[in-house]
Amino acid sequence: MTSSSTLLSLVCFLLASSSMARAHGGGGLKHIHLYMHETVTGPNTTLYAAAPPRQPGSDTTFGMVGVLDDELRDGADPSNSSLVGRFQGLFAFAGLATPPGMQTAVSVVFTAGEHAGSTLVVVGSVVSSQGPYETAVVGGTGAFRMARGYCVVKYAWSPTPVDTVYELDLFVKLEGDLLLMMDA
Repeated sequence: MTSSSTLLSLVCFLLASSSMARAHGGGGLKHIHLYMHETVTGPNTTLYAAAPPRQPGSDTTFGMVGVLDDELRDGADPSNSSLVGRFQGLFAFAGLATPPGMQTAVSVVFTAGEHAGSTLVVVGSVVSSQGPYETAVVGGTGAFRMARGYCVVKYAWSPTPVDTVYELDLFVKLEGDLLLMMDA
């Protein structure tokens, strides 16, 4: 009887150790560094308010819903970088408190480079566009199937009064052997 409980304890310990090793060291996070190029007015606008605020003309943005389709590049300078994808999604101002909160649901669509044909899904709350903000990576397709992680977005620079460049740092973890297949 004692050997059975010792064996059972050993099996439980090995299973727990294996799960912890996989959770903490199983592949780590893959870092993807990109630049989002956004144009807010003019003929090449990439950001559009599809529904006006709840009370047009007031100070509140509550209720405003919009869409975006920004370029994703491998560099901050559009004339000296390659287009690698699109930052496509929806945003809604959903906060009544100050600062007004904005909810986002975005697909990072890779159209060129090593991740071409794959996507990442990023959702979350944006409290301020002035400082870095973090949203959750909740899934993906292609090489990023079953992805989890986070995305940090911060202001980089404004090359013109109507263009803004943001720096994106995506930290992605995939389930099981998918990360190994992607890195191979």
